Amino acid sequence: MRLAMGVEYDGSSYHGWQLQKSGVRSVQQQIEQALGKVAAHPVRVFCAGRTDTGVHGEGQVIHFDTPAVRSLRGWVLGTNVNLPDDVNINWVHEVSDEFHARFSATSRSYRYVILNRPTRSAIWRDRAVWIHHVLDEVRMQQAAESLVGTHDFSSYRAIGCQAKSPVRTVTNLIVNRINDRVVIEITANAFLHHMVRNIAGVLMTIGRGDQPVEWSREVLDHRDRTLGGVTAPPQGLYLVDVDYPAEFGLPSASKV
Repeated sequence: MRLAMGVEYDGSSYHGWQLQKSGVRSVQQQIEQALGKVAAHPVRVFCAGRTDTGVHGEGQVIHFDTPAVRSLRGWVLGTNVNLPDDVNINWVHEVSDEFHARFSATSRSYRYVILNRPTRSAIWRDRAVWIHHVLDEVRMQQAAESLVGTHDFSSYRAIGCQAKSPVRTVTNLIVNRINDRVVIEITANAFLHHMVRNIAGVLMTIGRGDQPVEWSREVLDHRDRTLGGVTAPPQGLYLVDVDYPAEFGLPSASKV
């Protein structure tokens, strides 16, 4: 039997999603240990998107195979009992063997949160990046518009990114201000390593007035990461939703 699960986590105290040979604390490690106790056998999980150290997940999706028979409620409650407080299973759904958390996904959505005020925050210190310079969200939105569509995002990916192609399709990129927070929402068919954080870094530079609005397009056209600006810190980044074909019947994070 193949099961899909919706996962939520605060990534502040984890060395990213992925299980690591060094044994450092990862979200995958915690979930596999908890599921193994419920299933009574070792479990290997596959995720929709591997997040970096300090990055959070509101709408992460995983799948795993098991011969164990448990109720769906039993899987959720049993797994959560064995997880630390900063990781949680929101839902579980039986899926066909054709489903894959990563390869079946049609799009992914991320949110980047910037606390934009003169003083730092005790509450948001690990959940947003603090920028004390005033940001102009209107300029940031104007700059974001040139990144929507299908492009070669070589300038916006990590130098060590191992993706075979740098071409991605961004379907939505919106910048809004909510009181003292500037929020970047982005949806694409898939993302390159550090792509969202590099986009956020460019938009923040433009928002501070250090570069013109046109710079986001100029960076894109360079197709050279060394000319792509600063990578924004990880703590403001959230994986918020993953979409799949309707045939799998999975809930979106926004509907849970």
